[in-house]
Amino acid sequence: MVIFKVAKKSLLNRKATTLLTIFSLALSVSLLLGIERIRSGAKASFESTVSGVDLIVGARSGPINLLLYSIFRIGDATNNISYKSYEEFKDHSVVEWTIPISLGDSHKGFRVVGTNRDYFKFYKYSNDESLRFFQGNEFIKLFDVVVGSEVAKSLGYQVGDKITLSHGTGNISFQEHEDKPFTVVGILDRTMTPVDSSLHVSLEAITAIHVDWQNGAPPAPGEEITAEKVLQMELKPADVTAFLVRLKSRIAVFNVQREINSYDEESLLAILPGVTLRDLWNTIGIAEKSLMIVSILVFIVSLVGMVISLLATLNERRREMAILRSIGAKKRFIFSVLVIETCILTITGVLFGIASLYVGLLIFRPVLESQMGLTLGLFEPTENDYRYIVLVLVGSLLASIVPALRAYKHSLADGLVVKN
Repeated sequence: MVIFKVAKKSLLNRKATTLLTIFSLALSVSLLLGIERIRSGAKASFESTVSGVDLIVGARSGPINLLLYSIFRIGDATNNISYKSYEEFKDHSVVEWTIPISLGDSHKGFRVVGTNRDYFKFYKYSNDESLRFFQGNEFIKLFDVVVGSEVAKSLGYQVGDKITLSHGTGNISFQEHEDKPFTVVGILDRTMTPVDSSLHVSLEAITAIHVDWQNGAPPAPGEEITAEKVLQMELKPADVTAFLVRLKSRIAVFNVQREINSYDEESLLAILPGVTLRDLWNTIGIAEKSLMIVSILVFIVSLVGMVISLLATLNERRREMAILRSIGAKKRFIFSVLVIETCILTITGVLFGIASLYVGLLIFRPVLESQMGLTLGLFEPTENDYRYIVLVLVGSLLASIVPALRAYKHSLADGLVVKN
C-alpha cells in the first residue's frame, strides 16, 4: 500500500533518529521482560525449595521464622524440641515419614544440618526431585559428613577430605570442634536450593561433638572426651531443632496440625509450608514490585522520548506534509502515516528487545542459576510477557496520536510557508 511505502521511506530518510528510537524502545522492552523473567524465576526457585512436605514442626514461634530457619537456613530457632516429642509424632499412625533437623553449628560460614539417612531418601525439591549424589554416598559412620555442591565448589572439597565443625552459626567462630574431625564421604548434586550451601551429618554426630559440653560451654582443658572414646559410647540425641512431616493422607493434615499445636507436653508449632511460603513471598514481594515499577517507568520514558522525537521532526517535515497534501493526500492520510511510522518503530523495537533478551539469557543464564540459584526459563514466555508486549504496543499507539494530531492540524498554507 502507498501509505506504508511513504511511512517506510520517511523513516529511512531519518536513519539516525529512527535507529536511536528503536534502540530506546528495544532497551525498555528488554528491561521490562527481563525483570519479569527474573521475577518469575525467583518465585519458581523460591517455591521449589522443598516439595512433598505436609507439615513443618518446631518450637512455638512465628510461622515465617520457623520456615526460614528450617528450610532456608536463615536465622535461628527460639528453642529446640525434645527428641521424645519428635519420636511420639514420628510414630503417629497417620505419619508416613519424618525428617529431623538439628541446627546450631557451622563450617566456614556454611550451616551444618544434623539429620538421619531419611533426609537423603525422602527430602525433595522442585517437582518432587530427589537428592542425588555427584560423588560418594550418604553418611554411615559417626564422623562422616555430606556436603552440598556450593560448599564443595567454594571450599574445593573432595571425597576423603578432613574437616572440623564450628560451634555457632556465624561466619567467624572462636569455638572449634577440632578434637572431633569429620571426613567428607559424599557431595550432592546441585539443587539450586539451600541444600547446596549446607553440610549434613547424623544426629548422633551432633550429639558427639557436644557430649563434653555443659550448658553451652566447652569443656575445661583436660576434661575433653576424645573422638576415640565417643565412638565407644551409645549416643542418643536429646533434642532436635525441627522436623518435616509427610502424612499418609493429606486429608488428615489439619487434624494433625491441630494436635501438634495443642500438644500438652511441649509448646510446638506446626505450619503448612505452602501457605507460609506464599505469606513470606508476599512479605518480600515489595522489592519485586519496586523493580517492576522502575521498568515500567523506563518504558514510559522511552515512549515520551519517541513522542518528543516525532514532534521535533515535524517542523522539518512540514514541507514534506504540504507536498503530500498538494498532490491530493488528505489529512487522514497524513495522520495515518504518523501512526504507521510509530507502529513500525514499536514493532521493530519490540522484536529487537525480545531478541536481545534471549541473547542476554543465553550468556548470563548459567551465571544467574549457579550464583543466585534462579531458575530461568529460556524459551518459556509467561502470561505477563504477553501482557507487557500488548501494553507496549497499545501505549505506543496511543503515544503516536499526539504528533499525528499535530500533523493533522497543519494546513496546506502552513506547510508551504515555513517560518525561520
